[in-house]
Amino acid sequence: MQDSGGSVPSEGKQNARGWLLAVMKAVEAVGRPEFTLADVYAHEAALAALYPGNNHVRPKIRQQLQVLRDRGWLAFNGRGVYRRTA
Repeated sequence: MQDSGGSVPSEGKQNARGWLLAVMKAVEAVGRPEFTLADVYAHEAALAALYPGNNHVRPKIRQQLQVLRDRGWLAFNGRGVYRRTA
C-alpha cells in the first residue's frame, strides 16, 4: 500500500528549512550585527536564483526574518532595522 502524498509535507518542510537557511546566510553575508531590510534585499537575486518558482521573494524574506525573530536568532529594532542576537 502506497502512502498517499506522504512526501508532500516533507518536501514543504525541506523547502521552508531551505529558505530559512538561505536567509540566515544572506544576513550573515551582510557582515554586521545590525543591518537593514535593504541589506538583506541586496541578496534578492541570489535567493530568487535558488528558488526560481517563487515570484514573491521579498515577502518571503520578510517572513523568514519574522521566523528568525520569533526563534530568537535576531531582534527587530523597528523601521526596517534588525540586530543578530545569535
